[in-house]
Amino acid sequence: MEKSTHTPEYAVLRSELRIARENAGLSQRQLAARLKVPHSWVAKVESGERRIDLVEFGWFISACGADLLSVCEHVVRHLPRRGTRK
Repeated sequence: MEKSTHTPEYAVLRSELRIARENAGLSQRQLAARLKVPHSWVAKVESGERRIDLVEFGWFISACGADLLSVCEHVVRHLPRRGTRK
């Protein structure tokens, strides 16, 4: 199995994170301050250099003021159906 960070699905997740931040009118530094992490953490997550887990995803989206469930649903819509991933 390939690493998920190198898949189109993970690219959708990273894109949703960036969109949520930009829609909130936040720079990477401003979001990092809200999350109490180095600004490089946000940059690495958005670029795919650093993997983000589900809890961190929730913190990220919530700090942007976005609706967590809506963002999750959008990401899930881009996942392949069961058994179709090679």
